[in-house]
Amino acid sequence: MLVELGYKEIEVSFPSASQTDYEFTRRLVETPGVVPDDVWLQVLSPCREDFIRRTIESLKGAKKAIVHLYLATSDCFRRIVFGMTEDESVALAVKSTKLVRALTKDDPSQAGTEWLYEFSPETFSDTSPEFAVRICEAVKEAWGPTEDAKLIFNLPATVEMSTPNVFADQVEYFSTHMTEREKFCISVHPHNDRGCAVAAAELAQMAGAERVEGTLFGNGERTGNVDLVTLALNLYTQGVWPNVDFSDINKVIRVCEESTKIPVNERWPYGGQLVVCAFSGSHQDAIKKGFQARRDKGLGSTEQWELPYLPLDPQDIGRTYEAVIRVNSQSGKGGVAWIIQRSLDLDLPRGLQIAFSRIVQKEADAKGRELLPREIQALFEESYHLKKNPRFTLVDYNITAVRTTSPAPTTKSSVGQPPQTIAPAQNTSTAKRQFAGIIAIDGIQHPVVGVGNGAISSLANALHSLGIDLDVADYKEHAIGEGREVKAATFIECTASGSHEKVWGVGIHEDVVQASLIALLSAASSVGASRSMTPTVETDLCLQFLTSRVSTPVPFRPKHVREFSEAELEALERLNLSASDSPNSPLRSSTTAASIPSPSHLNMNTNAGSISASKIDIDLLEKKAEAINGHTKEA
Repeated sequence: MLVELGYKEIEVSFPSASQTDYEFTRRLVETPGVVPDDVWLQVLSPCREDFIRRTIESLKGAKKAIVHLYLATSDCFRRIVFGMTEDESVALAVKSTKLVRALTKDDPSQAGTEWLYEFSPETFSDTSPEFAVRICEAVKEAWGPTEDAKLIFNLPATVEMSTPNVFADQVEYFSTHMTEREKFCISVHPHNDRGCAVAAAELAQMAGAERVEGTLFGNGERTGNVDLVTLALNLYTQGVWPNVDFSDINKVIRVCEESTKIPVNERWPYGGQLVVCAFSGSHQDAIKKGFQARRDKGLGSTEQWELPYLPLDPQDIGRTYEAVIRVNSQSGKGGVAWIIQRSLDLDLPRGLQIAFSRIVQKEADAKGRELLPREIQALFEESYHLKKNPRFTLVDYNITAVRTTSPAPTTKSSVGQPPQTIAPAQNTSTAKRQFAGIIAIDGIQHPVVGVGNGAISSLANALHSLGIDLDVADYKEHAIGEGREVKAATFIECTASGSHEKVWGVGIHEDVVQASLIALLSAASSVGASRSMTPTVETDLCLQFLTSRVSTPVPFRPKHVREFSEAELEALERLNLSASDSPNSPLRSSTTAASIPSPSHLNMNTNAGSISASKIDIDLLEKKAEAINGHTKEA
C-alpha cells in the first residue's frame, strides 16, 4: 500500500531486534516484484557492532538500501542512560559510521546494492545545538558523502518538549552552522507529545528541512509520530502536490486499522469519518449555498475549489457528497434541504425547509441520535404524502373554462340577401376555471365542484363545500429531470381559515396542473387541530376528520350548506360522461378505497372548451354516489 501511495523511502524493520523483523526484511529483498526498483528499503539500528552487522546482513541483495543508525545525544540520556561524556558519544558515533561504510560501500560483495547512510542524534530537541552540530560534523567526515549520494541527518523530537517554533529554530541553527550543506539532507522526525507534531514538521521544513519521517495517521510510541496523511493533504490544500496519492483514503484507513488494530478517530484530520461532515445548522446552510453557487456557475471538478467549511473537495479523498451533511437535533434547514435535494431532486422553498426541519429535529430528539439520509427521505415522503395520501385522494377530475353570457348577436346584411345573425367568439383566456371531480376522503368518494381563477383556487373552493377551508399563502414549482421524462414538483403553503398555522403540501406529477392539485390535497391532509375555526356543523366535522390518526380514521361526513346548481351538476355529468368511457371509471362501478386509482393513472380532461351535455339527473347522481359509498363501507 505504501508503494501504491507513492512513498519511495520506507523504513521496514528493526532487523536486530527480533527474528521476525529480520525474516520480514529478507522476504522483501528476496521476493521478486515486491519492492520496485526505485524504492529504498530503510532499516534501523542502534550504535552497537553486533546489531549493525545483523542489520546490514538482512539487506544483502537489496537494490537500494538505507542504513539508519541512532545515538541519543541529550545531556539527560548521556548521563542517565549511557553514562557517557560528549567526547565518548562522538567517538562511538564515528566508530559506528565507519563500520557501516566498511560493511556496505567499501565491501566489493555489496556492489550490487546502492547504499545510503542516515544518522539520527536521538533526542535532538533536548540536545544543545552546539553539540548536535559537533557530533554530526564528525559523522559526516567519517562517512564521506557527496552531492550525488548525500548523507541524511535525521533530527528527532524524540519527546516533544517545546513549541513548534522553538524546534524550527533548532533546525535552522543546525542547517546554517553545519559545513558542506550541499552534501547532506536534513530530515526531521517529530513526535506528538504536545499535540504539535504536524506544526513542528511544517515549520521545520520552512527552516531548512527537506525530508520528514512519520507514520500514517500518527501511529507510534506514546502519542505517536507525526501523521504523514495530514502533512501531505495540508500541502495539497495549499496547491502543492505532495507526490503521494490519498484519493482513496478509505482504503488506506481499512489497511491501517486491520494492520494495527487501532481505529482512526472519527475526528482525525482528513481521515476521520466526520471531517467532511457538518451537523451545525448554520454550517449546513453555508455548505448548501456553496454547492448551489458552484452549480449555478457550472463549475466542475477541474475548477478551483472554494466552498464554506470544506477546505478540500471531499471527492478528492474518495468521500461522497452524501456524507458531507449529517442531521441530528441541532441541525437546521440547510442540511435537511440538502439531503432532500440530493435524494429526491427537490429544491425546497425556504418556508418548507424551515417547516420540515422542525419535523426532523423532533424525530431526532425522539430517537436520541442522528438521522440517516434514507430516514430523512422517508420522513419527508410520509410527512407530505408523496407515496400515499392517507386522507385525500384525487380520483378523477375535469377543469373547464366558465363561459360567461354571450353578448347580443350582431347581424350582417348583404344586398339581395336576408340578414344573418353572427355569434361573437368567446375569449376563454381570462375566464374563470371550474373544477369538477371526485375526491376520496377516508376511502369514501365525494363529488365536488368549485370555481376559481385557476385550477388551485377552484379546487380550494370545491373543498370549502366539504367544510375544508384553506387559503393559499405561497406557491412554488420547478421541473424534475429533463426531456420527455420531466416531471413537475409543486409546493403549496396554506393557512386554515381563522388560524395562523401554516402547512405545506407537495405534489409531483408529469402534468403541472395535476401536481398542483395533489399538493393542495397534501396540504389539506397536513392541517392539524390546533386552530380556532368558527364553530359550524361543517368545521366540527372537518376537525373530527383532521384530528383523527391515520391508523384509526374517523369517517368524514360532510353536510353541504347548499345544493349543486344546474351548471355544477352539468359539470359533474360531463365528468361522468368522459369517465364512463373507461371500464375503471369510479362513476361506472363501485370503487373501494383499496382500488382507488392513483393520481398517475387518472382520466384527465383539461380542455377549456368541453362541449355541453344534457342536464344531469340528480336522482341518478345521488344513487351512484350512494352505491359507491355503500360498497366502500361493506369493504
